[in-house]
Amino acid sequence: MSAGQWPLFEEYMSRKMEEERIAGAAVAVSRHGELLFQKGFGVRDLETKEPVTPDTVFGIASVTKSFTAMAVMQLAEEGKLSIEDPVNAYLPEFSLASLEDTSSVCIHHLLSHTTGLAPIRRREELCRLSDHLEYLAGEPHELLGRPGEYFSYCNDTFLLLGLIVERVTGRLFRRHVTSRLLDPLEMNRSTFSLEEVKRLSDVSVPYVKDSDGNGLKRADWPLLGNYEVGGGIRSNVRDLLKYGQLYVNGGYCQGENIVSEASLRRMWHPVHKIGRNTYYGYALKSTLGREGMTLVEHGGSQPGVSSHFGFVPEEGIVAVVLTNVADVPVRDLWLAAVRNALGLPLEQQEKEPEYEASVEELERFVGTYACAEGSSVRITFAGGMLQAEMAGEQFALRASDSRTLVIRKHEMPLPFFWKEGEKAWAVLLGSRMLTRKK
Repeated sequence: MSAGQWPLFEEYMSRKMEEERIAGAAVAVSRHGELLFQKGFGVRDLETKEPVTPDTVFGIASVTKSFTAMAVMQLAEEGKLSIEDPVNAYLPEFSLASLEDTSSVCIHHLLSHTTGLAPIRRREELCRLSDHLEYLAGEPHELLGRPGEYFSYCNDTFLLLGLIVERVTGRLFRRHVTSRLLDPLEMNRSTFSLEEVKRLSDVSVPYVKDSDGNGLKRADWPLLGNYEVGGGIRSNVRDLLKYGQLYVNGGYCQGENIVSEASLRRMWHPVHKIGRNTYYGYALKSTLGREGMTLVEHGGSQPGVSSHFGFVPEEGIVAVVLTNVADVPVRDLWLAAVRNALGLPLEQQEKEPEYEASVEELERFVGTYACAEGSSVRITFAGGMLQAEMAGEQFALRASDSRTLVIRKHEMPLPFFWKEGEKAWAVLLGSRMLTRKK
């Protein structure tokens, strides 16, 4: 890769940041451990105009999940647990008000978001992981199906992995992950602790878009509580490159084996199909791309955070993009960085197939879908046009097959699901299954 192609990427980044009103972003890319590119764009604070650097600390949100999964894989290697074990083997109190027999829920299901539980109302005031067991048992949360039948994000079951880690090791979850991953990798500017973040210099200010979508408002760092298990690390692109090297270097860091290559490969091994060529594994999703290359990745979103991390194992490429604005298309920026490293066009869009749906087929999608966590989408059909209304915005849709709609602006597929009857009962919006409400 010639150095001359990265200026084109910088121009692309500047243009996209202006279009999407992104205050600050940092990007880093390496290949077989050799740094290809790293740079900060924009500002970390709109008031002081201090610039973003490759060391700027951002939230990484759900990119944290792969750290948790890796910590569990380490414990499995040491014989302290088995991925196939039922959750009740480590958390005897675990029960779900909606599921009569929880003995069929295994650690595998927690890791892959296939417990069968829909996204539920967040309880960020809960700070002891054991308190979440009472929450899960105490209310009849919506059930999608039996364990393993459906994929859907459920942060409230994923965080039980943190409690399993605590029960097995006798240490607080955040202390265990810090000592077993952050410290050995010398991720010295990465932490779960907001108190430590306040003590660091070069830290981003989180922003959210205002109600009219034309400006940005400063946001507080979310406290998260128990949800830190799936979203609590604050980090920077330099540190995350070190983490990414584990995946493309067989689990080794500076000659020390942190985790086995077999465990790493199992993390991105397909568990459940979530797209036309995309599968979710253990806190990572994989897509077979061009010329047999695999894109392995995961994103994250919180107030003031849009993040994306991933790698191409066949090419030894690791790429990270972090921003300080919520709800921006950060994956597009990440894909452009990866494509540039591979010598491909920056904006080569991944397109879903074209499909001419009948009026009867299109009407089957119409309805309002939502989950208790707060996400919702309303599908309407008028004048021969399908539209989706999300977060106060309207998006034009098209069909790519008899069960999938596509958001035209982002070429984002929305797979729908049928059980009985003429209308869909659920839609997979990103990583969350939303069920029909009307």
